[in-house]
Amino acid sequence: MVREFELPDVGEGVAEGEIVAWMVEAGDAVEEDQPVAEVETDKAVVDVPSPVNGSVEEIRAAEGEMVPVGNVIITFAVEGEDEADETSQAEPAETRTDIATEAAPDADGAVDKGGQADAETGQDGEASTADGRVFAAPSARRFAREQGIDIAAVEGSGPGGRVGEHDVRAAAEGGAGEAGGTASGDGTGGEEATSAVSDVSDGGDTSESGGTATGEASAVQTSPPSTADAADRDRTLAAPATRRLAEEAGVDIDHVPTDEERDGEAFVAPGAVEAYAAAQQEAQAADTAAVAAGEAAAGAQEERIPYRGVRRTIGQQMANSKFTAPHVTHHDEVDITELVETRGELKEVAAERGISLSYTPFVMKACVAALREFPMVNAMLDEESEEIVQKKYYNVGVATATDAGLMVPVVDDAGDKTLLGLASEMNELVEKARERSIAREEMQGGTFTITNVGAIGGEYATPIVNHPEVAILALGAIKEKPRVIDGEVIPRHVMTVSLSFDHRVLDGAIAAQFTNKVEEYLEHPNRLLLE
Repeated sequence: MVREFELPDVGEGVAEGEIVAWMVEAGDAVEEDQPVAEVETDKAVVDVPSPVNGSVEEIRAAEGEMVPVGNVIITFAVEGEDEADETSQAEPAETRTDIATEAAPDADGAVDKGGQADAETGQDGEASTADGRVFAAPSARRFAREQGIDIAAVEGSGPGGRVGEHDVRAAAEGGAGEAGGTASGDGTGGEEATSAVSDVSDGGDTSESGGTATGEASAVQTSPPSTADAADRDRTLAAPATRRLAEEAGVDIDHVPTDEERDGEAFVAPGAVEAYAAAQQEAQAADTAAVAAGEAAAGAQEERIPYRGVRRTIGQQMANSKFTAPHVTHHDEVDITELVETRGELKEVAAERGISLSYTPFVMKACVAALREFPMVNAMLDEESEEIVQKKYYNVGVATATDAGLMVPVVDDAGDKTLLGLASEMNELVEKARERSIAREEMQGGTFTITNVGAIGGEYATPIVNHPEVAILALGAIKEKPRVIDGEVIPRHVMTVSLSFDHRVLDGAIAAQFTNKVEEYLEHPNRLLLE
């Protein structure tokens, strides 16, 4: 049988996901738990597995499409098709089809209210009301629905009692009088020209036997004004052939300009309809060309990228932090000449153990040591309970640039790990973030964050606090700068640091003291051996 598979809730609070890529095609054999698609949510990119053993029947979502959770994205053909189930599922659809057929209007716009599939009409088009049928133009039915009027209660003034829009309007206004011109319904055929023209409210072709007005009307030519604003009538007289012409051209005959009149009513001839339709087509073509030209010009200089998924989540988090916490940034420089030498010595030792040693693990240990002395920097503000919560554990986040945007893997319990332990775990998490295989839990629970703008040549920054944390430290590029040492100017390796903090929790003095303590450990990295 065919098994439909809906997009599952692949993360807490996720409402939709983007189909990044399909790993299968229609007809492919699949096994249970085999990944069939990559889906990006506002949290991460995850693999969606097959729930069954079978084959791919149909893929119902295109790559790049945003799909709400619960929508069917793929169907599978599973062995053991149950014909009885298919029959039972098909019956409701057949029943609905039968109902729709019974309720469908016939060619005259009438609906069989008595449930009859077929009905008879009286001679010469006169309606037979024995079975409850009502003859009305589609426009009249639509207008009746808009006005909340029962079409069956409206007395028609058209041929055979046909209900026109003017009849509905009269009923809506409370009038019971005739709203349109008379027409012969005795089957003998009209002798006057007016017997072959009908009120626009009829909305269709009213055929009169023996009528001769069609030919007469066709011979009348008018020169309509150039715009539709010249005409916007409630009533218009026209021959059935003219109405057919207007309908085929998609023209509202009440909008066709005319100077002709019949019995005091505006009369429209075929020539007027043709001229008006041609003018409309020309205007529409000109508008379409102008819009296309404008879009092409704009498209050549702009590119629109969907703002969704991980990028949207990053933006929302940044906005929430920036507009919630009043930010202040403290900048300083630190001489890390000794750190450069120490890292150079340990880099080869770390490489022998299969670990890449950057400056960041040194900074992480320095920050943890400083956080122990300044616990307010390792805190959060609980606004609901109006309490500042100091954390006794040190989970350090490392901001990482990825193709999807900025992600922050978190190294848990950084204060309990060695320098190489920090380097190994950080490298692993950063790689997973860049491959977009990192779990959501591995980016939660941070108490302090480090971001390295120096990796791309940046020197100073004003980073946004990773809310609900209260501080984030940005590292600038390491550069050789002149420094005065014992009265002599000598080149030294200098790195800039920028500490952004939530001024609701931290004062500038504490922020500066914390930064100074971090700098102390970086200037003298051998002191980290005591931590």
